Amino acid sequence: MYVLYYSPGSASMVVHAVLLETGTLHQLQLVDFGRNEQHGAGYLKLNPTGMVPTLVVDNVAVQESAALVMLLAERHPEARLAPPAGTSGRAEWLKWTVHLSSHLGGLYRQWFYPSDLGMEDYSVAMRDAVRMKIEGTLERIDGHLAQHGPYLLGNAFSSADLQLTMYMRWARNMPRPATTWPYLNALALRVTARPSWIQMCEIEGLHDWAAAQA
Repeated sequence: MYVLYYSPGSASMVVHAVLLETGTLHQLQLVDFGRNEQHGAGYLKLNPTGMVPTLVVDNVAVQESAALVMLLAERHPEARLAPPAGTSGRAEWLKWTVHLSSHLGGLYRQWFYPSDLGMEDYSVAMRDAVRMKIEGTLERIDGHLAQHGPYLLGNAFSSADLQLTMYMRWARNMPRPATTWPYLNALALRVTARPSWIQMCEIEGLHDWAAAQA
């Protein structure tokens, strides 16, 4: 059985949704950010970075949301969350999984946590620069979906679509929400209608975002 250490709305969302997609037995362990539990001694033994998520797999704590998504997709091929190894779509799935986490996820990290750079807040110019990078990335992904969609891998749903939808939710209060791009919004409508996403939001109490109805 897996144990997912999570915080509602954080990067653990996609891992939680993937666990639900697989239907495998798992337990949830809340990491209360309000009580700073992510920096408590107990949690730091599992994840020295103090970040969420952490997934205990066969009694071993594993970190990094993208790595956990790939691990679960590989351990549960019956869920069809990734193209099989050696097939034409595998490289695309790997690319999107890593790119979304390292590039888009990294930009969101900059947007939400200026303290990572030792600042209480950004100047207007710096915040605008980060915003423009996020919007430029969303614009490019929307263009990809327009040409190759409806999903990131074409007609096949994958875990990367859950990952992208999580990042779209993170932009819900930004000056330009991700759902203002039409193909991104269309993907979000498909993904948020999946039972795994609906159940994850119910469990985590997340009811503050939805794609715009077509």
